[in-house]
Amino acid sequence: MLLGGWNKRVQRGFPGPGWKNTTQQIMSMLNIDLSFRSHTCGELRPADVGEEVTLCGWVQYLRQDLFVIMRDFSGLAQILIPQDEDKMNLKTALCDLPPESVIRVKGTVRLRPDGQENKMPTGEIEVLAESVEILNVCRKLPFEIKDFVKKSESLRMQYRYLDLRSSQMQYNLRLRSQLVMKMREYLCNVHGFVDVETPTLFKRTPGGAKEFVVPSREPGRFYSLPQSPQQFKQLLMVAGIDRYFQLARCYRDEGSKPDRQPEFTQVDIEMSFVDQAGIRGLIEGLVQYSWPVEKDPVSTPFPCITYEKAMKDYGVDKPDTRFAMKLMDISKTFHNTEIEFLKDALNQPGGCIQAICIPDGAKHLKGKDHESLKQTARTQFGQEDPSLLSHLLEALDSGAPPHGGIALGLDRFLSIIVGAPSIRDVIAFPKSFRGHDLMSRAPDFVSEDELKSYHIAVNWPYIKAHIC
Repeated sequence: MLLGGWNKRVQRGFPGPGWKNTTQQIMSMLNIDLSFRSHTCGELRPADVGEEVTLCGWVQYLRQDLFVIMRDFSGLAQILIPQDEDKMNLKTALCDLPPESVIRVKGTVRLRPDGQENKMPTGEIEVLAESVEILNVCRKLPFEIKDFVKKSESLRMQYRYLDLRSSQMQYNLRLRSQLVMKMREYLCNVHGFVDVETPTLFKRTPGGAKEFVVPSREPGRFYSLPQSPQQFKQLLMVAGIDRYFQLARCYRDEGSKPDRQPEFTQVDIEMSFVDQAGIRGLIEGLVQYSWPVEKDPVSTPFPCITYEKAMKDYGVDKPDTRFAMKLMDISKTFHNTEIEFLKDALNQPGGCIQAICIPDGAKHLKGKDHESLKQTARTQFGQEDPSLLSHLLEALDSGAPPHGGIALGLDRFLSIIVGAPSIRDVIAFPKSFRGHDLMSRAPDFVSEDELKSYHIAVNWPYIKAHIC
């Protein structure tokens, strides 16, 4: 039926690539064949009074056996339950429904009586029900689908498919979709970038964060899930793609860090024949172009400091400049014993001292991250075998153009825009801080028989004892 409708539009002269109509008009044409509802709950207005409509959605709640408040992704609509004797079956069906049951209602839009309006977007109208079809009766749920009902994060993640029904989560995910669409439009249509997908199964990358490994059927050989497409995007520059981007899935085994995810999304970008100013200008334009119109506008150019200044003033290459907490070199003020005292104080939880600079090579300490800072200071290889990157080194020696790039953390970027306390609030199905999927209970155990084809043996007694 859908193809038939599409063919009819083609025969009638369906708009081609050069057509200058609005997205709303296109959607209006397509929606004729896409759904058996005529309107969404949240779009009805006084201009629709007198129109016969078909609505589909969830029962938010029943009020006084007179009204059903119906909800879909677009908002709420008040359904008036008829009180006539010949409509008692319809009234009984609606009044006996548990909240969150799914229904289809046919009825007529009318104005609410004087004094019964409210400030909802649909608060001036109601729909007088003429027929109802019960599509699914809901079981008793672990929590109510209402924004003001407080739920623990573990419960929200265990029943994520219910949590996603909330208006805030609906807003977050739909804004994410719109943001991504605008980014694609800016990069592809405005600046000629090519969207290229890169492999998920790869080989281990030397240095950097710990990678997840995936077994193969060859004994002792494993794939790795890439931390980022860094190697691939450089290879694409060697290949002459010139301007690459993708919404890249990245994987990092970072343990139990509270606001990290083992899998996340980057807006990954690489360009040939570009300098730092070109990359900065591109990103400033990208952020401005995709920034939601309902939010306060962003101003450009963005503040910029050198790596050397960041390390000198803050001790890290990604400082939070909202706080005036710069490093102070106090090595000439205190004696060695006093410095040792400060080093101990620095590692105390809840202390007000953020960082100090000590005489021993002027190493910057920040809490217990001293070892990680030393690790960062090591060289692209360290003690790794350079042959792990032989393919990349050969490519860079095969007529590679000068190139540069950047990657924006999409999850973090969006969480800042919506003011979410955690990036988990802008991801449809996130993992817990321990990297677990509380809904499906992943990761899960695999039987010995299933592991045989991968030539893997697990020390089960140790695992079971560790769990106990």
